[in-house]
Amino acid sequence: MTTSRMIKPQVIPGWDVMKWKDEIQLQIYEETKNMTSAESIEYFRQASERADRRRAEYAERQEINKK
Repeated sequence: MTTSRMIKPQVIPGWDVMKWKDEIQLQIYEETKNMTSAESIEYFRQASERADRRRAEYAERQEINKK
């Protein structure tokens, strides 16, 4: 298991975070509603790996921008 630093959230004027959250939750529901338990576990494992890669890429870009 990897640990990551928390990224400070940014305020984006005009962005409806609740609408975004609801859309993402509906998308996940639609993608997983007919999955077995094992398939759901794999779905979320892969999603976690993608998120870890994105966090690492973001951190790398932040380091490059500091130079």
